Amino acid sequence: MFIEVEVSESANCPMSLTRVFDAMGVPIRVSRVMASDPYGQDHMCDVTGWSASGECSAYAVLVEDSGEGVAMLIYGGDEGIRLKPVGCQDAWDLNSPHQWGEACLLLDKDAKSEPA
Repeated sequence: MFIEVEVSESANCPMSLTRVFDAMGVPIRVSRVMASDPYGQDHMCDVTGWSASGECSAYAVLVEDSGEGVAMLIYGGDEGIRLKPVGCQDAWDLNSPHQWGEACLLLDKDAKSEPA
């Protein structure tokens, strides 16, 4: 099964991305993932997908990545994903200084995530 991640430049994520991944399993909805913030610090983060309509589901799936071997893909809507450190009480909001957006994440295949 192939997964196409197509993200448009937006207020959530300043870069567009179109990429096809070879999935090694069925995507599952996720609500948390270990990820680096924009300053390079690792945090357990709440994650949601982001679309032109706002919040949507985020998914995790193991994929084959030609440059990295097997990796964990975290992806969401047509405007990517949105993250915030666990414990941040801010509602999902593009204007929150405690949140950030990404087109998607390619993490180590053993990266910690929690199902939604």
